[in-house]
Amino acid sequence: MQITIIASGSGGNATLFASRGTRVLVDAGVGPRVLAQCLAAAGAGGALGWAPDAIVVTHAHADHVGVAAKYNKKHKIPVYASEATARAAALGDPERVRLFSSREPFAIGALTFSPKPLPHDAAQVALVVDDGARRAALATDLGEIPPGLLEHVAGCDVLMLESNYDEDMLDAGPYPQHLKRRIRSARGHLSNAQACALLAALPGGTHTVALMHLSENNNRPELALDAARDALAGKRARL
Repeated sequence: MQITIIASGSGGNATLFASRGTRVLVDAGVGPRVLAQCLAAAGAGGALGWAPDAIVVTHAHADHVGVAAKYNKKHKIPVYASEATARAAALGDPERVRLFSSREPFAIGALTFSPKPLPHDAAQVALVVDDGARRAALATDLGEIPPGLLEHVAGCDVLMLESNYDEDMLDAGPYPQHLKRRIRSARGHLSNAQACALLAALPGGTHTVALMHLSENNNRPELALDAARDALAGKRARL
């Protein structure tokens, strides 16, 4: 399985999963031109060009649903979403919108997606992506670690996990109090400390961890990475 993280953050989110001729874009926070440029720069465009076979939208916030409707209507690419997300967001031509249960696996070509609901202020899911040989987990936009998430991602070769904010930076930062409360809430985003609690409990099997959705205003990569390295001390996983 080839994984290309194209964008991750409040400005837009998109990750491409590819295996055995199947290419699926999870979240559509970037447009086709940016997608093509990023894939070419990463050497992931190949003979298939930029176009994915399908798009899976994790939830209805603009930085994730992005331009899914444009991919659907202009480029005829089917969009997969939970029923709650499909109700909350414009996804394009309904004939090319595929609904999935937030608790049941579904397949797109060579890839199987296993969702799990996450606590957020929009109906959100974590995804485990399996091509039969490798498994990868993507979990962002969650305010706390819900029961069962560790078990859901355990044993995945790759874990992409939100590490959105440093608590001290959020406290001292410029955001208004209502927004700080929203970020810290159980339906907000995951702090570095919360992400590290899951990483510290991670059983064996995971060889790569990517920290996702870092805030530009309330975090710094070195803070998140230093904390994650401490949490992963003694484990085989690398950042």
